[in-house]
Amino acid sequence: MNEDTLVKVENVSKKFCRTLKRSLLYCVQDVFGEITRRGQGQTPLRPGEFWAINDVSFELKRGECLGLIGPNGAGKSTILKLLNGLIKPDRGSITVSGRVGALIELGAGFNPILTGRENIYINGSVLGFSKREIDERIDEIINFAEISNFIDTPVQNYSSGMKVRLGFAVASQMNPDLLVIDEVLAVGDVGFRAKCYNRIAELMKHSAVILVTHSIPHVDRYCNRVLLMDKGQGVEDTFRDGKDKGEVIQAYYNLFSKEVGTVTVKEGNSLLGFKVLNPDGHETAQIVHGEELRVHIKAEVDPAFHSAVAHLAFHNRELQVVATCSSQVVSCDEGSLELSVNIAPFNLNPADYKISLIVFDEKKQHHLIWGNAMWDIKVAGELVNYGGAAICFNGSWSQQDHDAEGASNVSV
Repeated sequence: MNEDTLVKVENVSKKFCRTLKRSLLYCVQDVFGEITRRGQGQTPLRPGEFWAINDVSFELKRGECLGLIGPNGAGKSTILKLLNGLIKPDRGSITVSGRVGALIELGAGFNPILTGRENIYINGSVLGFSKREIDERIDEIINFAEISNFIDTPVQNYSSGMKVRLGFAVASQMNPDLLVIDEVLAVGDVGFRAKCYNRIAELMKHSAVILVTHSIPHVDRYCNRVLLMDKGQGVEDTFRDGKDKGEVIQAYYNLFSKEVGTVTVKEGNSLLGFKVLNPDGHETAQIVHGEELRVHIKAEVDPAFHSAVAHLAFHNRELQVVATCSSQVVSCDEGSLELSVNIAPFNLNPADYKISLIVFDEKKQHHLIWGNAMWDIKVAGELVNYGGAAICFNGSWSQQDHDAEGASNVSV
């Protein structure tokens, strides 16, 4: 293995059993098989077993950050446990070079009846550090975790956020060659998460990082490699398949493309029609970035409400609202509401979005109609969305051109 390659996973598979009784039985059989060397290299599925990981391969070098993404149950956490040596593969091989700092499960590796300080020494010893080396780092760990007032309190009295702070501080401040992080960072507050990601950026100068998360913007921002997992298999890899991050991330979102929203209506109201139209007036699910978007709405409103307000919300692929558009108060003649809105230019960056519609009463006290993320719209055009943002400003850039006579601006 190349000295810069810190992780090499070759055709790794891991199986589990769905029932506890069979699992215990198979465990005894496997231990006996190892002792007697019977059935080595043969790992067929027995009744009740399934492949949690099936034939996964990848390498990770120093300075790389791998984003491991996929739906729940795809096998991401199983890979991390294999890398950390908590379980061993049934097939294939894993080679890890150097020290591994892991933050896989909330409170994992902590003895709840011991204090935070005592747990730091225990975890440091497990990583292979001497007491003197831990003494040199313990102040940095405590300061990073921001729990100095509670460092001599038993960990069982810590909140979830405090456990994450201490766990990440120990795993990262020991300067591991490989830092492995599961979704647990989502428990921390926004300030500490920012601090953690800054620390990850520092570690990438001399270490490798594997990040498991459902926060795709963080993957887009911090990871230079992405591996998409689904049903225990590595579906797409930026290096293996020669694809960029955006393509692999899009494949991730495509796994959930069949998920649809719902329309909720207050009694006496109904949504009769919702159409997205292109500039020519034809119904469409795709428009070009910068062109006009038209939306036509038709509904029946309870005659008790003589006026209403329509509100559109545009969601990105994380279902976060990135843009809105609201009407003025309009009258509902005999319970009929028919509205059109033109948005020009429509400047959301090329990507897939969903549209929500909310129809309020005049005082916005009642949701008469609520279509939550019901309609899909694809914005096509040149990809300018480098940072994962919904909108990219078109600035007028200039470069300072210095010559013998002084500086002058050159447009770029």
